[in-house]
Amino acid sequence: MSMSKRQRSAPLRALSAFLAFFIIFGFGFGAFALSSYADTSSEKKYVALTFDDGPHPGRTREILALLKEYDVKATFFVIGVNVEQWSDIVEEEIRDGHEVGNHTYSHKHLKQSKGEELKNDLIKTDKLITDKFGYRMRLFRPPEGVINDSVKRVAAEMNYQMVLWNVDTRDWANTKASKIISTVRQNTKSKDVILFHDYIVGESHTLEALETLIPWFIEEGYCFVTVSELMKL
Repeated sequence: MSMSKRQRSAPLRALSAFLAFFIIFGFGFGAFALSSYADTSSEKKYVALTFDDGPHPGRTREILALLKEYDVKATFFVIGVNVEQWSDIVEEEIRDGHEVGNHTYSHKHLKQSKGEELKNDLIKTDKLITDKFGYRMRLFRPPEGVINDSVKRVAAEMNYQMVLWNVDTRDWANTKASKIISTVRQNTKSKDVILFHDYIVGESHTLEALETLIPWFIEEGYCFVTVSELMKL
């Protein structure tokens, strides 16, 4: 797929602070990326692009092609039922050096979910990825960002780091590209985690927005990292 490298520039909001924080929950377990602040002591700025709900047979491949064009590494939080249908796309994600995280098997809402049900759901997806690719997922993003004591306990038992986000593009709501672009430009700081989706029911403008945002991030001096890499900074 041929993509044009359109260049755009715009001022980025700068905040003075020190390092990215973790928000600590019970059981001594933290969910990463609810509080991160720009580190203005360093010239380098970092951002983690994340994609939920895939893989999708068309949209994920288009996004992967764009990321490869710019040599961008991202983190994909996959749903097990979709992995079963399009495992070759997950294989491509891993081969291209992207990070893959667990987004449950069936995207059940976890507010009322029992601990054992969630655990079995995560194990099912984990087994799919491990058996097919020998890849061990370390990150878990709860559907819709729902976290309660049961979710925290299961994540801790399975040695998963829960990951949320700082910037919600709302692409899942069929948001227009111009609005996604505006949201990201106005709200992103260094060491932020940005939430996109590579599987959306209905119209998706994610790829269109990324075609503008990736060159803009590069112009603004950002380095693209996976979530696990971001945690180490």
